[in-house]
Amino acid sequence: MYKKLNNLGFVIGIFFILISLVLIIGGLLSAALAHKLNFYTGFSFLVFGIIMTFLNRKDDTDVQV
Repeated sequence: MYKKLNNLGFVIGIFFILISLVLIIGGLLSAALAHKLNFYTGFSFLVFGIIMTFLNRKDDTDVQV
């Protein structure tokens, strides 16, 4: 797991997934955040985060510390 955290694409992907969950869940739970822009941005961040985490998967032997 530590070697995955050295991969910048994995860390960026996890960041965008977390931000997208905040936007989507916040939009569902709060009337003040329930704008369509939050949902569109949240879903696009989610897709981008998933792409970043899964496309940057390499062998852990290739990553050097």
